[in-house]
Amino acid sequence: MGNLIQRSSISINIKDRKDFSCALFDSNGNMIAQASHIPVHIGSMSHNVKSIIKDCDVREGDIFISNDPFNGGTHLPDITCMAPFFYKNNLELFLATRGHHSDIGGISPGSMPISKNIHEEGLLIKTTLIRRKKRTRNKVIQNIAKSSRTPEERHGDLKAQIATLDFAEEKLHEIYRKYSPDKMRASIRAIKKYTRRFFRETIKLLPDGEYSFSDFLENDGIENKRYKIKLKITIKKNKILLDFKGTSKQAKGPINCPKSVTYSSVLYCFQCLIGENIPKNEELLKFLKIKIPRDSIVNAKFPSAVAAGNVETSQRIVDVVFGALAKAIPNQIPAASGGSMNNISIGDIENSFAYYETIGSGSGAGKGFDGEDAIQTHMTNTLNTPIEIIENELPIRITNYSIRKNKKNNSLYKGGRGIRRTYNFKKNVQISIITERRTMRPYGLSGGDKGQSGENFLITKNNKRIRLPSKVSVECKKGESIEINSPGGGSWGIEKK
Repeated sequence: MGNLIQRSSISINIKDRKDFSCALFDSNGNMIAQASHIPVHIGSMSHNVKSIIKDCDVREGDIFISNDPFNGGTHLPDITCMAPFFYKNNLELFLATRGHHSDIGGISPGSMPISKNIHEEGLLIKTTLIRRKKRTRNKVIQNIAKSSRTPEERHGDLKAQIATLDFAEEKLHEIYRKYSPDKMRASIRAIKKYTRRFFRETIKLLPDGEYSFSDFLENDGIENKRYKIKLKITIKKNKILLDFKGTSKQAKGPINCPKSVTYSSVLYCFQCLIGENIPKNEELLKFLKIKIPRDSIVNAKFPSAVAAGNVETSQRIVDVVFGALAKAIPNQIPAASGGSMNNISIGDIENSFAYYETIGSGSGAGKGFDGEDAIQTHMTNTLNTPIEIIENELPIRITNYSIRKNKKNNSLYKGGRGIRRTYNFKKNVQISIITERRTMRPYGLSGGDKGQSGENFLITKNNKRIRLPSKVSVECKKGESIEINSPGGGSWGIEKK
């Protein structure tokens, strides 16, 4: 599914950056198989599927579409297409693809604005039927595409998502004919049982007790104040309670995180504990109880702004979960990684293009290893967009793309270094920047130094460097540049003299 959507899409964001995800779900909407795509997508998509089961009349040949952050989505650019899979009139599975579309309307190109409510972020698509009995409702798709500044690109990417579901359905029919529904159901039960058994053994290694940790988001883009994410993990007899009581109330700006994304972030952390070669599915949640305060930044309510909750708040949730787990198993958890997806959205007044990308950072060091330089970490897993593609398809020139130099530190294992990426514009553009870890550096562990903080600059035609805040919308004139310096990862341990 992943290979097909990448080959058949037309936007840089999906075909080159691979900002998409694919997964399979059982007839109750529980995830049973996923591709190694975007963690923040994967753990949240089941909430979308379960909402269809609960609220919709599901029939063979249907396809549904949604980007609703308050009903299983993440933020508006992430559009999910979902289809039931029937075999001999029996509902067996659900299929889903989610892609980040580079523009879905809203007050700024790229649909990642410094917004005050969801309506400023773009078109909100409640769960909608776009195909019934194999008949695609093209007018619905066209209307969604028209909400974008780049409708042809939206239309092409949506068609790629639908084609991917058709392909998956065809392949599943072949598999079910070959092995029989009974064997497929037995295989699904076996995969779930295996994951449960393995994770049960994993959490036996976690000592009983209470482990607390807090960290902060620097600001919400509207108010210049910090927002706390507080967590207490209670481990008792192979059951784990995660309580976010004490987390800051909802923000005016776009850092509010949908409940589905909070669940996804927690699930990702515990998936990391069990290793790469174990099937990833929702059976882990059978061992976890997650308590999320109402009206907090980790439980967004309509119509709050959420554009950054998916990309920045999710990263800080991961930092907090790992920070608490480091107190339980200190030698197994690495220091904090860069902690920001370093989001930049670019477009012009004429709406001739809209582009969005994330930039990697440094990963955290751990016992026995240094952090990796210049890499996507935790809830993001997209590729680097090659300079050649940007310069060939967009009115942008990349004048610097390099690994940052870190200051010397006395840590035993060093955190990875961030990235410097400089965009020079060939026409007047409007830019939205959503970043973190510009004033609050990623934490180190076991005495290790904090990671290097990030920086954002506007560079004028006469080379004057103007420091920008972590979240800002700015207009750049032809010939001006934006420089993003992403954070480095935290270090681990103190170097022996």
